[in-house]
Amino acid sequence: MASAALARARLCDPQAEVSAHWLIDEQGRAEALVPEDRRAWHAGAGSWRGRDDVNSRSIGIELANPGDRPFAAAQMDALCALLGDIMARWSIPAKAVIGHSDMAPDRKSDPGPRFDWERLARQGLALPSACAEDADFRGSLDRIGYPDCAAADRLAAFRLRFRPWATGPESQQDRRVAAGVAALICADA
Repeated sequence: MASAALARARLCDPQAEVSAHWLIDEQGRAEALVPEDRRAWHAGAGSWRGRDDVNSRSIGIELANPGDRPFAAAQMDALCALLGDIMARWSIPAKAVIGHSDMAPDRKSDPGPRFDWERLARQGLALPSACAEDADFRGSLDRIGYPDCAAADRLAAFRLRFRPWATGPESQQDRRVAAGVAALICADA
């Protein structure tokens, strides 16, 4: 959505059949829209770590950003504070913090390449990028949690999260980073 006001209107419109627990505007104001212990309709169809119905097992945070610009510092500050609180309240580990593009690679691209996943990782709020020996890319993505879909969609989703400006066909660096992230997931299991 082009603005927080438009996002709020859509998220609160029963006809749209979409909602989120939280909305953070461009100035960093966080607004609760759905109680966290209630189901919101933020994720849509998709899966993560082999489990469907992500809506029933997640807390959705919508960031007002049309996707063509960096996220405002105040907005990222608010997200980090809110996310830290949510993770503490619900005992959510960093490996369980995902974006729409992670759980629905064949139809979602948000939060997009301008989202600062590394900042979240540095604060323990998301998985960091890591490297390991070159390994089977598909197997690494399965261990991380990406759903099974077209190879190009999985590669694009993985890159949005861990190598946002990489282009071209699957590379050795993609395989090394995926293997490193998969090792982090397995070590934490």
